[in-house]
Amino acid sequence: MISVSGLTKRYDDRTVVDDVTFTLEPGTITGFLGANGAGKSTTLRMITGLVPSSGGTALIGGRPYADLPNPPAVLGALLDASAVHPGRTGLAHLQILADTLGVPAGRVDELLEQVDLTGAAKRRIGGYSLGMRQRLGIAAALLADPDVLVFDEPSNGLDPEGIRWLRELLRERAARGGTVLLSSHLLNEVEHTVDRLLVISAGRIMADAPIGELLHGNGTVVRAADPAALAADLLRTGLPAERGTDGLLTVRGATPAQVGAVAAQGGHALIDLRPTEHGLEDLFFQLTAAA
Repeated sequence: MISVSGLTKRYDDRTVVDDVTFTLEPGTITGFLGANGAGKSTTLRMITGLVPSSGGTALIGGRPYADLPNPPAVLGALLDASAVHPGRTGLAHLQILADTLGVPAGRVDELLEQVDLTGAAKRRIGGYSLGMRQRLGIAAALLADPDVLVFDEPSNGLDPEGIRWLRELLRERAARGGTVLLSSHLLNEVEHTVDRLLVISAGRIMADAPIGELLHGNGTVVRAADPAALAADLLRTGLPAERGTDGLLTVRGATPAQVGAVAAQGGHALIDLRPTEHGLEDLFFQLTAAA
């Protein structure tokens, strides 16, 4: 579990993270969204003890990161894939970490295979592509098999196959009871990966809710065999519908059950009936513009 309360970071007279509070439960993947300079990366670095806070607390399983007996065994982090010695091989990098953490040597080979770097294990990291460095960073985060993962832009440099692999990896970790906090600018990928959304803008949390709740709009869209007749019946019951060029009707402020009841009463054949939804991109800009 990650529990953040009143977390604040100030640099002189500039506040970059302002009274941030949230709790992330085991078994969930949370997307952490924000524009550049919103305070997202600073928040992640305070959670992982790399940046001291000016106020508030960030606890991992009830303790600050620095107070954990063996921090990497509780929280695995990938915050900067380039923060590795370029002259080392990928294998040596993981072996040194494994020795430091007291992880069995066989775990290194297991993870190299899992992140698809076995063939590049003896190459120097300086010759790795960005995607390969991301995979190496993910392997390092998983070395001690922690229950909590904090990843900042882990999809950068990954090809579509790699992004799908990462999505499945994170879902597997959450399914076994892990807590995952994922920062990304790839909104489409976030929409298909996470259970919950945190949106930060100007250092403040603008949204914290299940993604389905945030994307769920206030209304219903319906398509009927005779859209004009259905629209007339809806209007008579006090549910005016907006008609699109393709015949799709949007009924604002009404539930699918209400619209379906009107359609059933009028004997209308329906082709489509569902709640309206926001796109994540539209929602993101709407929330961040409000800050």
